[in-house]
Amino acid sequence: MIMAKDPVCGMMVDEKKAKFKSDYSGKTFYFCAASCKTTFDKDPAKYAGGSGKPGHSCSCGHC
Repeated sequence: MIMAKDPVCGMMVDEKKAKFKSDYSGKTFYFCAASCKTTFDKDPAKYAGGSGKPGHSCSCGHC
């Protein structure tokens, strides 16, 4: 199982099972929920550094 950190909320996501993903700057980012993907897509430069932290209020239900 290959895990990736959701850059918005910080949750670990299984890359093989992730339903939500975006490509940015030559890299694929994986998300736990549609709301995290939407948040990322609005301002990818803000989240691409990988400093996602719980409590960001994305309403994903995992934080």
